[in-house]
Amino acid sequence: MDFLRHSFHQLFLLSLISLCCVISGTQFSIPRLGALRRAIRSEPKITSTLVSKDFETFFYSQTIDHFNYKPESYTTFPQRYVANSKYWGGANTSSPILVYFGAEEALEYDLSGIGFLTDNAPRFKALLVYIEHRFYGKSIPFGSREEALRNASIRGYFTSAQAIADYAAILLHIKKTFFAKNSPIIVIGGSYGGMLAAWFRLKYPHVALGALASSAPILYFDDLAPQVGYYAIVTKDFKETSESCYETIRKSWDEIDKVASKSNGLSILSMKFKTCKKLKRTFDLKDYLDSIYSEVAQYDHPPTYPLNTVCGSINGAPKGTDILGRIFAGVVAYMGNKSCYDMNEFNHPTDETYMGWKWQTCSEMVMPIGHGNNDSMFPPSPFNLNRFIRKCKNLFGVQPQPHWVTTYYGGHDLKLILHRFASNIIFSNGLRDPYSSGGVLENISDSVVAVYTVNGSHCLDILPEKKSDPQWLVKQRKTEVQIIEGWISKYYTDLLEFRDRTCV
Repeated sequence: MDFLRHSFHQLFLLSLISLCCVISGTQFSIPRLGALRRAIRSEPKITSTLVSKDFETFFYSQTIDHFNYKPESYTTFPQRYVANSKYWGGANTSSPILVYFGAEEALEYDLSGIGFLTDNAPRFKALLVYIEHRFYGKSIPFGSREEALRNASIRGYFTSAQAIADYAAILLHIKKTFFAKNSPIIVIGGSYGGMLAAWFRLKYPHVALGALASSAPILYFDDLAPQVGYYAIVTKDFKETSESCYETIRKSWDEIDKVASKSNGLSILSMKFKTCKKLKRTFDLKDYLDSIYSEVAQYDHPPTYPLNTVCGSINGAPKGTDILGRIFAGVVAYMGNKSCYDMNEFNHPTDETYMGWKWQTCSEMVMPIGHGNNDSMFPPSPFNLNRFIRKCKNLFGVQPQPHWVTTYYGGHDLKLILHRFASNIIFSNGLRDPYSSGGVLENISDSVVAVYTVNGSHCLDILPEKKSDPQWLVKQRKTEVQIIEGWISKYYTDLLEFRDRTCV
């Protein structure tokens, strides 16, 4: 049985690899979301031993389908959540519950990498809860992830709506278990998790008092934001950092084609960039470089500022180094000095985030991101919806629903609709984050507010505090905390008022 399961696993991975290679064409990979920078595959993985002993792990018996009443809908699976009650003031004091929504990766990374909850737990005397997203980490229905994604019936339950319904069920369970009926809940998320936090406040206002949505590009759907917005900011970031670095990168794409046009051109490029496997086409190298530049700009966090490191190496290559030699120097500076470089580093089919997110983008999370034709350091490559649909149908046999997110959660005329309908949401962004081009950057109402920094990067505000943090970041976090304190204070006032009314 184990042999058969292993064989099916290998078959699924091989089919995914081959399909991705065959149908990707010349459409560059959509930049990944994620509150935390992708762990470079050679780096050590986060293990439970690195996580504080204050965290206690639980498994909730979760319903597979919250929206149907068929017999199979009542099937359950164990969903992981983690609690930390070290600083909690207790249910008797109605102390708040700060909740982090896990997104497209295992929960371990969030426990060690997200700092907003642990940094502010003493101030709020808060119970901390982290919930893992279904189909990631240890919260996999029906066995392994590969089996679940291979089964068309099972992966149909892998949606954002089911995920936030999971969160609602677990939070109501926690309130009951901890006897915390009057403890207000603040939900927090970053990137895709930030979108979930904002949508959760809209869909479940009776469960969550408020939401902090960090770097949540909720407008990058259905052409609400410019398709070229993401790469326009990547280009701007590089150009502002170093004009010469920007020019070298801009010229490198034609240089790659020029070298490739030689009789042994792909072999030359393979040796120049020390690829682990010989290149079969230039697109794989270009997509790899595209992913590096995107990630560098998106996660350009202080104090290391990887964009400065990359451009410093491109500009600082020895005199006489040609364009592609300079580009490779930038690769080494960011990826490390390796014996070879895997062109599938950013699109690895064995990575759970890649596999799960591939399904999510092929079903509902259709984010039309492409390269522009003008004023860009990237080669032109507009988002092609028809090609994207064909790719997804070949991979999973489903047609993507590019309008579903805005149909289910809203998005069009956001300010007009949410001005009176919504409350208690912080949309935080850093304007050097390419995904801020799809973020909410202006206040919608007195309590649905935008808090941004000019120099900030992706989800920087919810990362752990450091003594080296610049003052603009310290100020941003302070503003967010003060807003949340205001929500909670008003809640306590309302709680007393309604208690007094019931006593009369």
